[in-house]
Amino acid sequence: MSTERIAEIRRDTNETKIRAKVNLDGSGRASLATGIGFFDHMLDQIARHGLIDLEIEAQGDLHIDGHHTVEDVGITLGQAVAAAVGDKKGITRYGHSYVPLDEALSRVVVDFSGRPGLAMDVKFTSGMIGGFDTQLTYEFFQGFVNHAGVSLHIDNLKGHNAHHQCETIFKAFGRAIRMALTPDPRSAGVIPSTKGSL
Repeated sequence: MSTERIAEIRRDTNETKIRAKVNLDGSGRASLATGIGFFDHMLDQIARHGLIDLEIEAQGDLHIDGHHTVEDVGITLGQAVAAAVGDKKGITRYGHSYVPLDEALSRVVVDFSGRPGLAMDVKFTSGMIGGFDTQLTYEFFQGFVNHAGVSLHIDNLKGHNAHHQCETIFKAFGRAIRMALTPDPRSAGVIPSTKGSL
């Protein structure tokens, strides 16, 4: 496994300009500027709980709505994580986490399988959290899984406050990918698959 798992990706379209930099072996530092305050707060949860140093700058067509910005950040972050993790030799591969916040509880399970797939069962109790449309949570994770090449299962098991529901999801996601990307000393230099590749 490479000693440095760092990558930076830039993605420019007619709708957004995104820069994402990740250090998968960081300490949870984050520098975030997407123009959507609550979304920055959620990305900070990924960094803090995933122990990933994360820099994201996004300029998007927020005069329309947040859809393109949130989705394209998911795409760019997925590309950066895929580039940083490399050939996946020696990683744990699977990760899971349950995270509570007051009355809310969410479960996230991830597999760095190389096969993108998202199963998400979340019934938000509100359509908006500040300036963030809760429907965009799905779009963010769909963009991420498609470009990181992971299978991701997200379930909000309990909760009646939408802020709490969403925050438990992002915290659990950070914890799950932290587990999955942690080097397994018993499998150093080995790709964790019977196929021999992921």
